[in-house]
Amino acid sequence: MQITLAQIGSRTAAKDGCDPLVRMYLERCAAFARVRTQDFRSEAALLEWLARPAGRTPVAAVLLDSRGRAMSSETFAEWLRGRRDEGAQHLVFAVGPADGWSDAARGRATLLLSLGPMTMAHSLARLVMAEQLYRAFTILAGHPYHSGH
Repeated sequence: MQITLAQIGSRTAAKDGCDPLVRMYLERCAAFARVRTQDFRSEAALLEWLARPAGRTPVAAVLLDSRGRAMSSETFAEWLRGRRDEGAQHLVFAVGPADGWSDAARGRATLLLSLGPMTMAHSLARLVMAEQLYRAFTILAGHPYHSGH
């Protein structure tokens, strides 16, 4: 399975204090799946990229949205297991534009996922998502990371 952590908007990794931690968690995820990051200048560019055929199954787009579904780490791990077991080849977790997702983008999403009702900086949302992906993979693998042992 391929996992892409995407972001709308311009950023400079050198100025992003969260970027080293995002990379660390994604490197840890590499033990369980192929992972990468992808930046897009606009929502339209992301939607165009998602529409390109890339495999035998459509790309599953998970848009981070405060109005989306909130999940515990365990529930998120089970959701991820379900996609894996259904044969999903590519999951994209996307942090949206500053003014939120359009109706068209929300309509394209496989899942609208809320990290909570608070607004947070893009870089922090990327970090939380990267850590939750790693946590989900460790839950599924029975690794002690989640339980703190």
